[in-house]
Formats: sequence, structure tokens, C-alpha cells
Amino acid sequence: MTKFDDLFQTEDHPGGNGEQVCELPLSELFPFKNHPFKVADDESMQDMVESVRQYGVLVPGIARKSPEGHYELIAGHRRKRASELAGKATMPVVIRELDDDESVLAMVDSNIQREDILPSEKAWAYKMKLDAIRRRAGRPSANNPRQVGENYSVEIVSQDSGDSARNIHRYIRLTCLLPEILQMVDDKKLAFNPAVELSYLEEKWQKRLWEQIEKLGTVPSLEQAKQLKQLSQEGKLDDEEIAKIMAGGHSASVQVTLKGGRLKQYFPMGYTQKQMEEVILSLLEEWKSRQAANTDGCCTETV
Repeated sequence: MTKFDDLFQTEDHPGGNGEQVCELPLSELFPFKNHPFKVADDESMQDMVESVRQYGVLVPGIARKSPEGHYELIAGHRRKRASELAGKATMPVVIRELDDDESVLAMVDSNIQREDILPSEKAWAYKMKLDAIRRRAGRPSANNPRQVGENYSVEIVSQDSGDSARNIHRYIRLTCLLPEILQMVDDKKLAFNPAVELSYLEEKWQKRLWEQIEKLGTVPSLEQAKQLKQLSQEGKLDDEEIAKIMAGGHSASVQVTLKGGRLKQYFPMGYTQKQMEEVILSLLEEWKSRQAANTDGCCTETV
């Protein structure tokens, strides 16, 4: 297997091809297929834009020539976006002859050490890298006895990631989630451990679960996720069980914020926040009682 260090080497070295840094038009640089890392126009990007505007791109990207004649960007997607926003027309890149799997390895390893990676980004990146390692390990060669098994492949991914082999497996499980549920993980509305358990549900049951999440405004706890997984594995999961389990779920955090200016017009001058809260709660209790009375009255029949 090609060493990862060799994939990133940009200087001449013994036995190397002596590639040089080239300035390529941004219009000829296309994103890597299924690139799992999002390029957001956030505060970090604005900092990079200012740096590129002042100093240019200091670290060249890595690209390969595509059959169509343009260049596929393997590493440097954020640098390209920063160059666009900075008004640059070109970007420095090193052009490499890399096959698909070598490109995946280079693409993942150039991004996986970032601190602001989302769970979904890690999940898909680990999966792409593991699949690439498996394919390369399975190719017959004089130095490859084809004995690289599943566990050893995960250990290779773990070596450069900072995550244990067990966590690598768990992150990859997230790729089995519905996009809507996976987005909840990225948004920190659904914790990592329950999400892993839910990933074992068939797609149809995940869809039913998502309907309940939207309907009830609840988020499955770890215990609930385990119950759903167990029922699914036993073939006993159905709509009724999902609804029953979710009925005891944790309510999604709902906050209603009223500006002080709007509230103060209804209270005497000098009322404290605590006094206003007591009045509001008292009025809500009164409203609730009236609602219950009206409901009971609607159900009463006149004989």
C-alpha cells in the first residue's frame, strides 16, 4: 500500500516524480466526488479569506487530472472557496497521478485532523477510507498475501485519526441513519450513543420514528433507542411500539422568548422578573382550567 506520507510529499525525493507547484484557474478545479467535508461560509472561512487576500494560498492543494480534461481537487476545497471569495482567479496546486483509492486516502487524511469536524463528516470520511483500504488490501501483488482482515483495516484507519477502532465502527454506523436523523446529530439535538443504536433500525422504521419525533417534539434517550433496536432485531417493532416508546421520551427543548419591552407594557412599573413570571404562570393556569372546562362542556349531552 502506498504510504500516506508519499501521497502528500511535494518536494523532489528519491524515486519521486519531482512534481512542481502549478497555478491553476479556479474554473478548472472541480470538487472531489462525494467529498464528505462541508465547506461553510462561516467565521473561520472569513478568517481564511482575509489571509488569502493578504498573503495568497500558502499551502498548495492537491489535484489530479480527470478524463474530461479538468482537474479534480483532492485536498484544498476550503482554500479554493477562500480564493473565490478573495477575488483570486487561480490557486497553487500539486498535480498527482493517483487512482481512486489513493485519492480517497489523501482526501480524508488531509481533513480528518481538523477540530471542527461534524459527526456526519467523520462518519462518511471513515467509511470512504475504510472501503478504500479494503479494496487496496484485496488486490493481489507480490507483497500482498491478501491477509488484511476487517479488524486490521479498521486499525489502519484508527492510527491516523485519534479515534479508537471501536469508535471508528460506531461513527461508520451513523452513515446508516436517515439524513434527517443524522442532521439532528450534527445539530447536537440527538446524542451520539442513541444515534448509533438507532442506526440498526431498518429504513422504514427510521422513517416511522422520524414521524414521531416531528409529531411529539421528543428526542429518543439512550434507553429508548436500545429498546427500539432490540424490538427491531426480534422482529417485534411496529408503529404502535414506536409510538408507545416515544410517548415517554424527553421533550425537545422549547423556549419562548418575549422581549422585555413587550412584557413591561402589561405590568406596573417596578415589577421584578420573578413577579412577572408569577403573574404569567397564574394566568396560564387559569387559561388551562378554562380550556378543560370548555372541553368537558363540549362532551356533555343534553337529555
